[in-house]
Amino acid sequence: MTLYILGMIGIAAFAITGVISSGKKGMDLFSIVFLGMVTSLGGGTIRDVILSMETVYWVKDTSYLWVAALSSVFAFFAVRVIENREGLFNYADAFGLALFTVVTTERVLLYGFSPTIAITMGVITGIVGGIIRDVLSHRPPLVLGKEFYATPAFLGACLVAVLANLLPDHEFNSIYAVSFIFVLRVLAMKKGLYYPTWLLYQKKRHD
Repeated sequence: MTLYILGMIGIAAFAITGVISSGKKGMDLFSIVFLGMVTSLGGGTIRDVILSMETVYWVKDTSYLWVAALSSVFAFFAVRVIENREGLFNYADAFGLALFTVVTTERVLLYGFSPTIAITMGVITGIVGGIIRDVLSHRPPLVLGKEFYATPAFLGACLVAVLANLLPDHEFNSIYAVSFIFVLRVLAMKKGLYYPTWLLYQKKRHD
């Protein structure tokens, strides 16, 4: 039940980022709702396709579809009265990243896949929705920036796998992992956490 609720919250959070990312591009309500739904449902859809699930999760349970649609409509009207939209976008994105990564990792483990596959799918699901959103709204993809983005997702997914092995019946494992990813991502935004220069790919300068 905890995974289900967290999954719904993740859908809503990413749908909101999809709506905010549209900015002032003059998009109509339908277009913005579509962007919000693609953002929130895209990562999980790719996950189910890769794992050859019998039915994509939002087709099997249309509640996800409704949450994505209603969250997008709500955000379309609500963000008009919010001044710091970029701040809301960043925090909602961090929260969605954390939720999707953890929920997917735990769910894939429950399906019987190895920790390696679970961690991989957790990271992919966590970042793919944001990539789709940024590409469609013509924003620089956050995952391609210098700040930690995929790294918190990877570390959080690893934490889920470790906790599932050490404390398999602990009901707050998912909460710990979500908090861990969210805090890392917020620190990356606030403190500018990124890899040292020698670990970054940089184009050579020509004198």
